[in-house]
Amino acid sequence: MLGSMFVGLLVGLLAGALTNRGESMGCFGKMFLGWIGAFLGQLLFGTWGPSLNGTAIIPAVLGAMIVLAIFWDRGS
Repeated sequence: MLGSMFVGLLVGLLAGALTNRGESMGCFGKMFLGWIGAFLGQLLFGTWGPSLNGTAIIPAVLGAMIVLAIFWDRGS
């Protein structure tokens, strides 16, 4: 459980930094973003690339970037 939380936070932070969106989400928001992004990214892109705690990082970050682009406006 703790590893999943860490990976979700890492994925959420990476996606937020790459897209400049979701700055006001906070740690728990970024963690949930990472979880949703990991699910969506691995569903769409597969499980290739480096993996951490059973989560493929590159598809997870791509999925989180898609979620950010759809649901969050810049600066909100």
